[in-house]
Amino acid sequence: MSPEVTTRHWAGFIAMVVGMFMAILDIQIVASSLKEIQAGLAASADEISWVQTSYLIAEVVMIPLTGYLARLLSTRILFTISAAGFALSSLLCALAGDINSMIVARAIQGFIGGAMIPVTFAASFLMFPREWRNNISVLMGLVATMAPTIGPSLGGWITENSSWHWLFLINLLPGIIVSVLVWTCIDIDKPNPALLKGIDISGFILMALFLGSLEYVMEEGPRWDWLEDESVRTVAMIGSVAAAGFFWRMFRYDNPIVDLRAFADRNFSLGCLYSFIIGIGLYGSVYIMPLFLANIRGYNALQIGEVMFVTGVFQFLSAPIAGRLAKVLDPRAMLMLGLGLFGGGVYLQSLLTVDWGFWEFFLPQAVRGLALMFLFMPVNIMALGTLPPERVQNASGLYNLMRNLGGAIGLAAINTVMIERLALHWMRLVENLTPGNPNLQNFLSNAGAGLSLQLGEAGDAAAIRLLANMVRQQADVLTFADVLLLMAAVFFAGMLLIPLLRKPKPAPSAGGGH
Repeated sequence: MSPEVTTRHWAGFIAMVVGMFMAILDIQIVASSLKEIQAGLAASADEISWVQTSYLIAEVVMIPLTGYLARLLSTRILFTISAAGFALSSLLCALAGDINSMIVARAIQGFIGGAMIPVTFAASFLMFPREWRNNISVLMGLVATMAPTIGPSLGGWITENSSWHWLFLINLLPGIIVSVLVWTCIDIDKPNPALLKGIDISGFILMALFLGSLEYVMEEGPRWDWLEDESVRTVAMIGSVAAAGFFWRMFRYDNPIVDLRAFADRNFSLGCLYSFIIGIGLYGSVYIMPLFLANIRGYNALQIGEVMFVTGVFQFLSAPIAGRLAKVLDPRAMLMLGLGLFGGGVYLQSLLTVDWGFWEFFLPQAVRGLALMFLFMPVNIMALGTLPPERVQNASGLYNLMRNLGGAIGLAAINTVMIERLALHWMRLVENLTPGNPNLQNFLSNAGAGLSLQLGEAGDAAAIRLLANMVRQQADVLTFADVLLLMAAVFFAGMLLIPLLRKPKPAPSAGGGH
């Protein structure tokens, strides 16, 4: 029998969606305001990166743990604690007086808030009848993909118009409202205190060390030349040992903290792989675009937001189209379309030049924005929609974890490729700047003469600096193009695995539950 959904349940679920949006948004909302936060906290360049890293590490540890906590405490209690704790820790972030207190507050914020993401995904499958799932997946897809897309732009706008403190203070009122609505409106399961018996503390510690170390290595590795750095090497060794112990524990312990048996389902495993790929594209594109626009075009945060807003607009426009197609189209065909569109949009973007601005980026971003809903909906349904209700909560944590890991590992790969390709392109461009090159001599002569009128005797030196800047700029553009081509290749390669997916056979809906 399908669960009865009332206005009260809708109010509670929408509140959960708002909470999830806040948690995902706060991953990226500080990205464009790190310089202002650094100045406000008198932090060093190395220290300020931990404003993001501490949040990500803590969130990655919490996400797979939520399945166990939801069964132990119930969806209502866990989400209320998470939303209220997220609001309180946001206040601590805003009041932070130094970098150390900020890092601690951000870690608390990421850990507590991280539970809201998988719990909301699980609730979307437990609360609603099977025939509503396509429409609910549209809503979930919009929120999960829109939040990281607009995060840097919104953060830059808030910082420019007020101060960086409001990046965190804006969470207070929504956090309180969400906590109250979820507490009063959600009642889809009951606490199970019996799970406290034999709780796997060792498994939790191993998982925290494994995932925390992985996130740290992915964040810091590209900056410090990976295992050449002692701290990265040490953390990688700790993470490797913890990973071996974690997987051994999960498969041998009677009541594991994370149930990995969901991966025995082929569709769920492949759905997690596609969630990983979506994470690469989603977080990678949000990372690359501001870098190009700021470093090559000199755009400020507001101008960057205006360019990137195109993706969000086309996500909204594609939502009703994707919802209708999902009712008549095989999810595998829809996924093929989504992968092709996203890969195509990124490929078009790889044709960029130093002069690209709003209108040149418009078509690639529009195609990429259209693709996101055609990606997210079928993957969401195939990964979670065919599992028995009692396994959805645990599986939701693993599914969402894969998207975050895709983002973390994808960004690490992007940074590594950028470092290596930039050096290669710089070397190749410089090799062509020989003293006998007539074009080079003409440029230096003309530029030197022009600059001499402004700078006197420094004209020749200024011409050489101008040439060096131009070479660096072109090397940067070629590097961005290489990274975008690599991202496009990942999505095109993903199309090859679609024949391995089984056409979903919907699992029975949960009972009344209310």
